[in-house]
Amino acid sequence: MKASRPRIVPFWGPVEQTIDRVRGIRATGDVPLVGDPRWPDEQWDAITALVADAAVPASAAWATTTSGTSGAPRVLLRTHESWRASFATVAALLGSPPAAGVVLPAPPASSLTLFSIAHSLAGGPRALLARDAIGDAFHGTPQGLQELLESDRSAGVRTALIGGSDLDARVRAQAQERGIRVISYYGAAELSFVAVDDGSGLRPFPGASYEVRGGELWVRSPFVALGYVGSEGPLRRDGEWATVGDLARIDDGVLRLRGRADGAIITASATVIPEEVEAALRRMPGVADVVVFGLPVPRVGMIVAAHVQIDAGATDAAALRAGASRVLNRASRPRFWFTGDLPRTSAGKPARAEIVRRALAGEAARLV
Repeated sequence: MKASRPRIVPFWGPVEQTIDRVRGIRATGDVPLVGDPRWPDEQWDAITALVADAAVPASAAWATTTSGTSGAPRVLLRTHESWRASFATVAALLGSPPAAGVVLPAPPASSLTLFSIAHSLAGGPRALLARDAIGDAFHGTPQGLQELLESDRSAGVRTALIGGSDLDARVRAQAQERGIRVISYYGAAELSFVAVDDGSGLRPFPGASYEVRGGELWVRSPFVALGYVGSEGPLRRDGEWATVGDLARIDDGVLRLRGRADGAIITASATVIPEEVEAALRRMPGVADVVVFGLPVPRVGMIVAAHVQIDAGATDAAALRAGASRVLNRASRPRFWFTGDLPRTSAGKPARAEIVRRALAGEAARLV
């Protein structure tokens, strides 16, 4: 048994070697931190410097990176038990043991993929990391599911477990038309699994419970992470309860997320929740995806802006504005519209901080 405290071992390399590297680091009692070769050198240097001499709790077993809404990287620690406690439920959600394994399109640096690697190493379904892998189950983001459906690799997939961001109803329907059973869930890197949705709405993930306090979601479960390395983040605790500041309400037992409190846009004395505006805009014809954000304007303050990824030839600026005026109140309607493919994180989520940076730098195409 290792006498000293564990240390965090950051690495990145060929995807096909990742599982063996993780297994080896865990065997020594240390904590693997998988990086992404697509990270800029500055980000990798900042992360390795952060963990170099970190005081790591003896119970820590896994480390992941999370950027939150600011884009600043954080390193999050968790115990093995905080993931192991959900393995049986995840196995049941995936259905009969996937013979070919679980396809994991997000890179191993993603906590979503690293969870499935941990599950695999503990006797769960085989983790398939190659982008062209073919399996009978899938665990990824909505963007990853969309790419799967557009490929020729979806034929054998029976179940798709989808997290990371909201799943568009259209994508769920497309998958179900292919005979794929779709299970989506809400969670956070800090909280892990919180609620699960089989198509009838988000309800508590087995083992987790939650309540809404003043509009903010608080969670009690064995899946919560230990905390951050050398920095602060949105994770807050109150005894057995924890929150990352997500806004929510509960309607007839169904959890409805309203976005992160620190992402709210205060404009013209109104509070606009970006995720609520995004949900309305995604229902408009021709909108493939959208990110809504606050854009600072001198002498005016914060105004609502939207970066829209449009289906080819499907709509134009006039149609977007007209559609927005029908589904949104005046305060929530975007004043500025940007277009083009959404920049995404390595896990396939929209890169919100980069989207704002491009808009402020004049690098994003304006819809006029």
